[in-house]
Parts: sequence; C-alpha cells; structure tokens
Amino acid sequence: MNERRGQDALLTPDSVLHRAAERLSQQFTGMVSEETVERVVFESYAALARTATVTTHLPSLAEKFARDRLTALAQSRGLIGKPVPEILYVCVQNSGRSQMAAALTRHLGGDRIHVRSAGSQPAAGLLPGVVTVLEELGIDVREEFPKPLTDDVVRAADAVVTMGCGDACPIYPGKRYLDWQLGDPAELDLDGIRVVRDDIREHVELLLADLIPDLTAAGR
Repeated sequence: MNERRGQDALLTPDSVLHRAAERLSQQFTGMVSEETVERVVFESYAALARTATVTTHLPSLAEKFARDRLTALAQSRGLIGKPVPEILYVCVQNSGRSQMAAALTRHLGGDRIHVRSAGSQPAAGLLPGVVTVLEELGIDVREEFPKPLTDDVVRAADAVVTMGCGDACPIYPGKRYLDWQLGDPAELDLDGIRVVRDDIREHVELLLADLIPDLTAAGR
C-alpha cells in the first residue's frame, strides 16, 4: 500500500513538472534562470489546463509549450540566434485560422522560416474540419494543440499576423503587423473551411515571397 502511494506521488503533475523544469533548466543554462524556467513551466501547465478536456498528456504538452516560450524569450534577448525569419499567427481560439496558417507556412516554407501560433482565448483542441482540410493537402496537424498568446512569443517574432482577435496582441516597435480578414472555420461547413484554407494559402504565399524572396515555389 505504501509502495503504491509512493508511485502515485511520483506521477503527480507537480513532480512531473518539476522534472520538466530541471530538464529545461539544463537546456537553457546561462540564458534563463532556474526560477524563470520553473515559473514558465508551471504557468504553461496552468494556461493549458484551463481549456483541456483530457489531462493525461497535459504535463508533456506543458513542457513542449514551455520550451518554445523559453526559446522565444532567449531569442528576444539575443541569446539564441534566429537564422530564419519568424512569423507568429494569432487568432481567437488557435484552433482554426492561425493553425492553418502555421501549418501551410511550414509546408510551403520548410526550414527557411520558423512559425508559431497562439490564441487570445485558446480552445481545447483543433477543429476537426481544419484537421480534415489540411490532411487533404498531405499536412498532418494531429499533434498540434491550441496555445495561449504570451508576451515572449510576440517579442521573438519578426512578423505578427492577426486574424479576428482585435487588439489582443501587444504592439512592439520594429515588428511587422498584418491583419488578415478571414472567415471563422468554427462557423463554416467543410466546403467553407476549404475556401478559408485556400485564402490563407494565398496570403501565406505572398508573405513568404516578401520575407524570403528567393524561396522556391511550393512543390518545386
């Protein structure tokens, strides 16, 4: 019985998150303090837990989210280089438009661009229709998850693209801000989502042509 209680204690979210913080502290030694790493890990877990419907894998998602935030923080401080341009896509729930934009950007830009996405009021998961219309292009987003908008990822971005989230995104000098007027996939059927997907692709192609002029057209 005592052995079982001991095993349960090892599996509590706090213990898992502390271990994640230890791993990330080693990864970001000399760039971010241990206290900051632990705060970001627990903040990330709490933020994701607000909308999560299933918590089984939440600690691992929180570690992944925290790692990305810490990378962005180190980038904004000039402690990690940015070999390629960085785009941040923001919509309300980070379950539709911004996820499609990020996925299409990765698909078209490859390793010539780095992409993040976030939501001002993130949902629990991606819209099934969004997953379907991206799979039609051979793009798998089943491992993606909605993430809340945080200051660190905005600071790290070179271009910030908003989609229907109003003034939720903080404004910093020296960054490029764009607002794309697009339909909300949450209110559309599958054909409507396909139209939004294709609109986003056109926007992404134009943005990539501007940020990376010599980028080879998709599929070549």
